[in-house]
Amino acid sequence: MEHELIAAVDLGSNSFRLQVGQVRGNQIYELDGIKETVRLGAGLGSDKQLDGVSQLRALSALSKFGERLRGFHPDAVRAVATNTLRVAKNGASFLVQAEAALGFPIEVIAGREEARLIYLGVAHTLPNPRQQQMIVDIGGGSTECIIGRNFKPLHLESLYMGCVSYSLRFFPNGQIDRKSFHEAELAAGQELQTIVNAYREAGWETAVGSSGTARAIADLLELNGFAEHGITRKGVDRLADALIRAGNVNHARLEGMRSDRTPVLPGGLAIMSAVFKAFDLEQMEFSEGALRLGVLYDLLGRNHHDDLREATVRHFQRRYGVDLAQAKRVEATALSLLRQIMPAANAPENDDAQFLSWAARLHEAGISVAHSSYHKHSAYILENADMPGFSRRDQARLARIVLGHRGKLERVQPLARDPVEWLLIFCLRTAVVLHRARDAHALPPIAAAATPKSYQLSVPAGWLAEVPLTAAALEEDARQWGGLGVNLKIRDRE
Repeated sequence: MEHELIAAVDLGSNSFRLQVGQVRGNQIYELDGIKETVRLGAGLGSDKQLDGVSQLRALSALSKFGERLRGFHPDAVRAVATNTLRVAKNGASFLVQAEAALGFPIEVIAGREEARLIYLGVAHTLPNPRQQQMIVDIGGGSTECIIGRNFKPLHLESLYMGCVSYSLRFFPNGQIDRKSFHEAELAAGQELQTIVNAYREAGWETAVGSSGTARAIADLLELNGFAEHGITRKGVDRLADALIRAGNVNHARLEGMRSDRTPVLPGGLAIMSAVFKAFDLEQMEFSEGALRLGVLYDLLGRNHHDDLREATVRHFQRRYGVDLAQAKRVEATALSLLRQIMPAANAPENDDAQFLSWAARLHEAGISVAHSSYHKHSAYILENADMPGFSRRDQARLARIVLGHRGKLERVQPLARDPVEWLLIFCLRTAVVLHRARDAHALPPIAAAATPKSYQLSVPAGWLAEVPLTAAALEEDARQWGGLGVNLKIRDRE
């Protein structure tokens, strides 16, 4: 389904942002934007629990966004959360309230997925994307570094350092001196050291900064005469000296100091200074592109049938040596069962059918690790590997479906609670049993139906007697489902 208006919601560690875009062909034109300074990262305690005050600020912001998004089709909105909700131990319970306030699902994305989306947004704003660019995006809780050319990222990294976390750690209450600034720079330099050699080897023609920290620094440098254009090494040093002389960021008398950026400026500046030193930069341009624009273009790609998740699944099939013929057989049978039981799955872009398809195509990925308990290895890969285009929630759902396709269902019971998810597990599990022979012989027509507490399979009369191994496997499956209080009936039909 294509939409004229699409929207992205970015739940950052410092700010929450909503951007509404108008689609014209393959381009997106910004129509409306809302920013709320939430500082969610500041509410993350040493125990990795989000405090109540920060949660209330976040829910208030999301309620405003929800009002603006009222009437939008679910497929036209994508909301993503970044570092703070990646690490918060009570993030899952907060997300339930957050989604209710916003009115749309919220995806917690992995660091490298965040980096990919940032690059996608920045690349659409660059004057010459054919050049090899290094993008640095200093967020509230993490910093993403990307090297790419055209619209393809070549190196993606997310480092655990941000303007909120570093400001709280090294500059409490805004206090800043040369020693604390040097310590923050040193800590950031140590994080960057893990990627410096690989990035220098890849090389870049232009360095670009994106998002709030880079914008704030670029504005301060130009407005105060510390740099003529963009961000420069000398300008960063002069700005740092000005803050250190003030002794407290709140006492600095500088043109362009914004109240929403002031508390997190020292941490962001220390990280930027470390970036310039680690990569030996003299100049960095600023780009208006950022995560939310990347989310919009990624959403546009999905609506135009250029879903990156499909490319990721194909890549994983190659990477893990999946038997493509077997995967295709299992996929076709699993989808046939699902579409009989749930007619909505016949729609071309049905979400549940997509997930079942991806799970079928990747259910044997774990064989590359070991054949014994390979379903557990497959599930681990799908939940923990970097899978561009998939959120962590998407990956967890794929992993649960794949984990349940063989072995004891009681292991999956604590994880899967959604009835539709159990249906997907049933369809994949049954398809795997039916194709145990791994040959090209076509299956006879098999009918499927379901009630809330039972599944039914109808097979041609006498067929089960011809395939005793399959019959025994189906009987075992009936015992497994029975252990969960679900009745699996297998009957002959005339």
